[in-house]
Amino acid sequence: MKVHQLQVGNMQNFTYILEDETTGEAVLVDPSWDLDAVEQLITRNNLKIKYIVNTHHHFDHTIGNEAMAKATGARIIQHEASILKHDIAVKDGDKIRFGGTEITVFHTPGHSKDSICLVGDGKILTGDTLFVGNCGRIDLPGGSANELYHSLFDVLAKLDNNLVMYSGHNYGTRPISTLGEQKETNFVMEPRTEEEFVELLGG
Repeated sequence: MKVHQLQVGNMQNFTYILEDETTGEAVLVDPSWDLDAVEQLITRNNLKIKYIVNTHHHFDHTIGNEAMAKATGARIIQHEASILKHDIAVKDGDKIRFGGTEITVFHTPGHSKDSICLVGDGKILTGDTLFVGNCGRIDLPGGSANELYHSLFDVLAKLDNNLVMYSGHNYGTRPISTLGEQKETNFVMEPRTEEEFVELLGG
């Protein structure tokens, strides 16, 4: 699976295209701004977008959904807790298949109720659950420091250290990391109790 990473808009968002290199089928993740650049990448690589997947419902990850669904014919996938219009609802453990590639959905609430991470082929897309050097904010509607604690320590901390990590925003020192590196260097991943974590985030 090839990952195309595009920084878009003025909030340092990342939009991703996940490409099955054998068939050219692909998944578009979190379309928001700069849709012309996204469409150019799709055309240049002769990709067929099968699904649009949103890591969560916030507008800066979803406002391009309708335009890109119309342009590509792709169906929109969101977690079942999402409050937005979508074609397919997924839950923890579900698989998304395109071409010969399969990615697994991990439900990781905390930044929002419907936050998910996507894992496949040695890669993880963490959305706004975990950034390079930080984590998603918990002060928006549906945010919860307690839920984020469990998502980070009961889910992400138990995944393979070698997973190459792609997050929802370019907020860190560089755009790509590994999960293992974040476990070692990211202050939010330092071992602490749930109470300590909630106090750390002020939530």
